Amino acid sequence: MRNNSRLILLTGATGYVGGRLLHALETAGYRVRCLSRHPEALSQRVAQKTEVVKGDVLDAPSLAPSMVGVHTAYYLVHSMASANSFEKEDRLAAHAFAAAARDAGVQRIIYLGGLGSGSELSAHLRSRQEVGRVLRESGVPTIEFRAAIVIGSGSASFEMIRALVEKLPVMITPRWVNTSTQPIAVEDVIAYLKQSLDLEINGSRIIEIGGADRVTYLDLMKEYARQRGLKRWMIPVPVLSPRLSSLWLGLVTPVYARVGRELVDSLRNETIVRDGSANDLFSIRPLGSREALKRALANEDREFAETRWSDAFSSVSGSPHWGGATFGRRIVDSRTVHVSFSPSMAFRPIERLGGKTGWYYGDWLWRIRGVLDLLLGGAGMRRGRRDPDRLLAGDTLDFWRVEEIQTDSLLRLAAEMRLPGRAWLQFEVKPDGSGSVVRQTAIFDPAGVLGQLYWYLLYPIHQFVFAGMLTGIVDAMGESR
Repeated sequence: MRNNSRLILLTGATGYVGGRLLHALETAGYRVRCLSRHPEALSQRVAQKTEVVKGDVLDAPSLAPSMVGVHTAYYLVHSMASANSFEKEDRLAAHAFAAAARDAGVQRIIYLGGLGSGSELSAHLRSRQEVGRVLRESGVPTIEFRAAIVIGSGSASFEMIRALVEKLPVMITPRWVNTSTQPIAVEDVIAYLKQSLDLEINGSRIIEIGGADRVTYLDLMKEYARQRGLKRWMIPVPVLSPRLSSLWLGLVTPVYARVGRELVDSLRNETIVRDGSANDLFSIRPLGSREALKRALANEDREFAETRWSDAFSSVSGSPHWGGATFGRRIVDSRTVHVSFSPSMAFRPIERLGGKTGWYYGDWLWRIRGVLDLLLGGAGMRRGRRDPDRLLAGDTLDFWRVEEIQTDSLLRLAAEMRLPGRAWLQFEVKPDGSGSVVRQTAIFDPAGVLGQLYWYLLYPIHQFVFAGMLTGIVDAMGESR
């Protein structure tokens, strides 16, 4: 029976798995305390009842206060991206955490490590399993989950697969792409971690978890390409060292070369479940790799739709890159203007876009694009709009469709013209002193290299048209008073 009154300590709450686990625990009503080196940053992202305390697993004295009253502690940290020896740092951190948990009388440690067996494990997998051994030998009952690669929007493995397939129509594939693995969806990892709070076992236990099927990394790349509608040619080569592979990954993926080298080095080891006891201990029936990839892409779209891209764009340091800033596989180009009008007045011409009103600038270019769209089998500009002054979600607007509209604050249009990818045009209006700030954002999700070429070749025209459109909208605000 679940006991929500227990205090749970969570490390790694700012990480990929830890952040999702934090949300799951808070939603389920558990009492959570997060350990963070930078509590001031994390405190803005947690529920009101969640505690955030300062501490560092590499600073043993800082751990004791965080352990007071804790029943179960999650250990979800590792040092693979460290500039120093990550193996040494992982070992020291595990010893410090285990000792603090033992001294505080913690009843259970839950740890997520890595699958793999044999005498020639990579340094990364060897370190992950050494951490599990240190925790188990502390005397605190420890559940050590061992998982293969985690598939989910934003995971390092998913990002690596996605970047390779999206950017390379032809791939020279090293031997490691034929290594067997049992990838697991991030949703299933969270479910195991959460259910383990109430798992009735004596002492410590190693539990291997994986998805419903065994595949190779080549299978995963082909399946990703299929789901994205991309044609890819893969040419095998007999050898490609982890170092060369990591440098290659560093050119085309968002994974740092050092992290990439450790990941690739791990890919030579089979990571499959050999002990099926998880099926007996848990009610979870994990997704297969095809469904995991599908869910990752769908979740990414959902998270994208919920994101205020003005916030994401403003977080980019320095000046925007030519062609727009990239967020995942999407390219974002954004501009703002301050006006002296109220949000309702500022939003009025935005809601009148398209149809007989036109697009406030370069209408002849929009008409040419509409003709090209008709020639390619699209809808062109002939659909117009339902009402000249008001829009509703789902309305057609020339070759756009209203995806979301919020009174006097937001309009997001999804493109329905023929494109090598997907596109959105978004307008946001926010009050600012006695006036408003208007942000216009163009978002493009390119389909492979053709989509990338389309965006960058037309980028000068987009700059010309979108800048003129925003100026025209501002001029129309004064005319509509």
